[in-house]
Amino acid sequence: MRQLNRLNQYHRLWQPSAGATQHVTISELAIRCFCSERHVRTLLRQAHEAGWLTWRAQSGRGKRGELTFHVTPESLRNAMMEEALKHGQQHNALELAQLAPQELRSLLHPFLGGQWQNDTPTLRIPYYRSLDPLHPGFLPGRAEQHLAGQVFSGLTRFHGNSSEPTGDLAHHWEVSEDGLRWHFYIRSTLHWHNGDKVETMQLQQSLMALLALPALRKLFQSVLCIEVTHPQCLTFILHQPDFWLAHRLATYCSRLAHPDQPMTGSGPFRLSVYAPDLVRLESHEQYHLSHPLLKAIEYWITPSLFDYGLGTSCRHPVQIAIGEPDELERLRLVTNSTSLGFCYLTLKQSPRLSEMQARRLINIIHLSTLLHTLPLDEGLITPTEELLPGWAIPQWPDLTNVPLPEKLTLAYHLPVELHTMASQLKLYLAQQGCELTVIFYDAKTWDGCQSLADADIMMGDRLIGEAPEYTLEQWLRCDVLWPHLLNAPQFAHLQATLDAVQTQTDEQARHAGLKAIFSQLMEKAVLTPLFNYQYQISAPPGVNGIRLNTRGWFDFTEAWLPAPKS
Repeated sequence: MRQLNRLNQYHRLWQPSAGATQHVTISELAIRCFCSERHVRTLLRQAHEAGWLTWRAQSGRGKRGELTFHVTPESLRNAMMEEALKHGQQHNALELAQLAPQELRSLLHPFLGGQWQNDTPTLRIPYYRSLDPLHPGFLPGRAEQHLAGQVFSGLTRFHGNSSEPTGDLAHHWEVSEDGLRWHFYIRSTLHWHNGDKVETMQLQQSLMALLALPALRKLFQSVLCIEVTHPQCLTFILHQPDFWLAHRLATYCSRLAHPDQPMTGSGPFRLSVYAPDLVRLESHEQYHLSHPLLKAIEYWITPSLFDYGLGTSCRHPVQIAIGEPDELERLRLVTNSTSLGFCYLTLKQSPRLSEMQARRLINIIHLSTLLHTLPLDEGLITPTEELLPGWAIPQWPDLTNVPLPEKLTLAYHLPVELHTMASQLKLYLAQQGCELTVIFYDAKTWDGCQSLADADIMMGDRLIGEAPEYTLEQWLRCDVLWPHLLNAPQFAHLQATLDAVQTQTDEQARHAGLKAIFSQLMEKAVLTPLFNYQYQISAPPGVNGIRLNTRGWFDFTEAWLPAPKS
């Protein structure tokens, strides 16, 4: 970037005297700026014309001229960043911010949080990592899942805190008496982000592409075909009833992109930039539901802001701070909640590990102080004895007389808190005479993990979406964990039981059926929850309408900024 090069050269001129007047030769300046004498004269002329400095040359080779500075590199950098942002050049602004973390925090602080840029309300969120592509189907990251819900629409959706789906691209739907035909009536005023009208045939194409994905095929295994039975009607024909269908279509994995343009959706925000250092969303003017109050949302990918040792306000992805992380006193806790999602431990019973031994291991975790003494940030996690509220773990008698196996293998994936859990469990079991081999799979899901086949114990993270019971049904159907955890007859029985539950038209009957399945898994010592996260969002004064959702984010369509005072 040309501006960044000019700024760096100016900083090299400034640095030796920290802005005091210098008496120096052209050749000395050329060495300092790593360029020719001819080029340094050009730099001095351009900086002089811009009002940055004054250069008074002396005639004669080797004579010392007088170099007087009028602006500091920091003020110049801020002015350049402001100008770049004013013209929508966010990449240029981020390139100008290439500094050490301590300097970066103070430099970015005027630009983060809620800002009005050119009469446009914009929310800027510093974020700790680059975002993965928003491909169709399941996404491992909470941030990507949330973004998919802001950019793409589904036939149905979850609204607010309701666990029941409502209309989205479809304004309503009807189900035949036998539960085998579902008619979704499509709105007539839909537009893609590129301005084109949404055609029902395009939605059918996108849905068929989703159903071709192996994981989504498991989710929609009851669907025989999808037909356009009217220009404004999509009909799902099933080979067995599935009264979770509207829920399945409302989740982020079933959101629909343009069949020929995978990053083009029809949701409240369109993607204008999706790069490793910047993601920018802009409101969709032709959105079919309530229009966003913000014009733009920007993720500034600044990993150096999140170094634990710097004392920033964003030490963990479940704790989101909007605004300047270095000024904690200005950031206020807007909203917080205990996640329904949980980190879990599962046990594969085999000749190496009996059911009674598995029960003793679970007792060790829940009856000892292990979960309560993990050396983690205060307020980050809460140990739990419930899978969901009201779904309590079983209570067993004292099992200390049950001998543990001499050796066991534990496999676990992210989040990072499970590193600590694995280390503590290994130490504790060693004291009980059990050697625990620990295998870390550096991913957010079990997809592609070869260690599952050999593991006796697995630990992972289960995100709970908008409909808790349905989310757990989806987990049992689609996660590659379960075929490794259960033997073939057990897994076939599980799937048959899920098929029976989904045929129940009454929602409470489906919930009761799922609770019975998970109660049995916990009673058999196959599964136990470990802890929930404490979600929280902090923001500077003036950022309003922020309400935590089930993924630990907030609905971008509800956030708003007051107009600037004149």
